[in-house]
Amino acid sequence: MKTRALVAWNVRRIRVSRGVSQEKLAYETGIDRSYLASLERQSKNPTIDLLDRIAETLGVQLSEFFVRPSKRVTPKTFPKGRKPAGPRRGKG
Repeated sequence: MKTRALVAWNVRRIRVSRGVSQEKLAYETGIDRSYLASLERQSKNPTIDLLDRIAETLGVQLSEFFVRPSKRVTPKTFPKGRKPAGPRRGKG
């Protein structure tokens, strides 16, 4: 796994395991949500300073973003897209 893919996978893995949305993490880190999404898709190359802010916001050490999964474990894919909206309330 290349480093950019490893960092992207770990950021998303940690974010999802903590139940934090992209919107919330981006807001608390001070970046745009679309930039965070691009980082998780490996289309952006974040700076160390930004990774440090993300790690601090998630409450992990920066080194957690560089942890390689065991060869016996393949990285899981995560659910894509937004959560389905709840039932709408009708007028009246």
